[in-house]
Amino acid sequence: MTGLIDGFDSSGIVTVNRVILKPAYTVDDLEERVAVLCENVKTYHSETGFVGGFVCLNSGRISNEGSTIGQPVESDGKGREALIVTFWNSFEQHEQSHRSPTFQPLFQQVLELCENGNEEIAYSMLWSGKAYSKEEAKLAQAAKAKAA
Repeated sequence: MTGLIDGFDSSGIVTVNRVILKPAYTVDDLEERVAVLCENVKTYHSETGFVGGFVCLNSGRISNEGSTIGQPVESDGKGREALIVTFWNSFEQHEQSHRSPTFQPLFQQVLELCENGNEEIAYSMLWSGKAYSKEEAKLAQAAKAKAA
């Protein structure tokens, strides 16, 4: 199922950049520079392998129900750590986008904000999906109850 990014084929790749802001910069700085970079990717690479993406900011909350590393109250990365996640048809197309002369200057401007440098890891998609509708959820629950 490919419900996360419409049109993303499961044979594609997902890249993840983890950004930790230097103390001298703000989330507004990050948002502005990443927006310019992402607009460039959409404009120049939508026809050459780019499928979509998103950027998310560490909210500071830690799920104590879903974590097994103790019971912390708040993440140290709150408001300073972001993930830049992109979806591509192939790794080769992604790499070619980074060699683009329009991309590199904007990428360097984002890197100026990063305390941690940059490591972009490519992942293969194993699963994605969206929630059931209310009707689908009821049918799924009934099937589970019947099978139990």
